Amino acid sequence: MSTQSEEAAQAGSEPGRVVDPLTQLARRLASATAQDKTRGMFFLGTLDVVRAIAGEATRERCARASKERRFVPFFLYPVNDFLRLTYCAAGLLAPRLGGFDAAMKTLGEKATNDFLESAVGRTLLSVANGSPRRLVDNMPWGYAASVSYGKRTVSWSSEREGCLHVRGDFMPPPYHHGVLRAALEALGARHVRIEGRELELLDCDYSLSWE
Repeated sequence: MSTQSEEAAQAGSEPGRVVDPLTQLARRLASATAQDKTRGMFFLGTLDVVRAIAGEATRERCARASKERRFVPFFLYPVNDFLRLTYCAAGLLAPRLGGFDAAMKTLGEKATNDFLESAVGRTLLSVANGSPRRLVDNMPWGYAASVSYGKRTVSWSSEREGCLHVRGDFMPPPYHHGVLRAALEALGARHVRIEGRELELLDCDYSLSWE
């Protein structure tokens, strides 16, 4: 069975919602160019999650979804390869994690945790100085240090309620939910609420609030 067929066959679905990962993946792949790239740390983190939850054999199965076999954490690699890897990983982990979207959120959380442990991530935490709001304000910079594509801006409606406007980003909303939740919780935010409003395939607004 091909990698894409595996992704479609293995993907779970959220209650009351039809999820078609194969179609999602195909549309996102078609939108990417050779200049759209992401850091190796995110490939490594995804494979680490798969190994920890499903074992080495499943990790190797997932690794075949990407052309590269070895990754350097801060080197840039094609986002198409990362899309294939994450969709394959989320599909294979879905039965263990409560669905495809839940698996994507887990992978997003891992991406944030790995980024915050890097030198660039530690700089972001230093700039935030313990403030979730300052962290959100600097998220566009954090994204720009992680990937070569897209644009992000931030707007606020109150001290602890704002919106991250994401344009031209290839990762699906559940992945960003995981990224944002892990980032806010790393700064001590409680009762985090995130709501994504998808405008176009690669454009989404994420409403954020916390206590």
